Amino acid sequence: MKLVFKALGFLFTLLFGLGAAVQYNDPDSLAWIIIYLGAALVSLLFALGKLNGLIPLVGGVLCVVGFVILYPSDFQGFDLDDGDIKTIELGREAFGLLIIGLVCFLYTYRLRTKSKV
Repeated sequence: MKLVFKALGFLFTLLFGLGAAVQYNDPDSLAWIIIYLGAALVSLLFALGKLNGLIPLVGGVLCVVGFVILYPSDFQGFDLDDGDIKTIELGREAFGLLIIGLVCFLYTYRLRTKSKV
């Protein structure tokens, strides 16, 4: 099981790094590059076994709060052909935060259960 979580940590390091790389044309690209690089760093530290359990917990809570704040009241999907570009952009950003938050909670769960075993 340890190897599975280590592999997940490296996988999410790669995925969040790619997420940061594709933000270059976003209107608020710097903020999202920092967010995704931060998530990649947390994932790398998790994979290497060097992550403090409080960091992903706080990060997860902040990301879920960000999701609630950003989630558009008239969510129209992710495809630009489906509606208003601003609403779609907010939906994409909100769900990006939700994914990061869920991954952080997974790391928190693993770190807490691993220390009890």
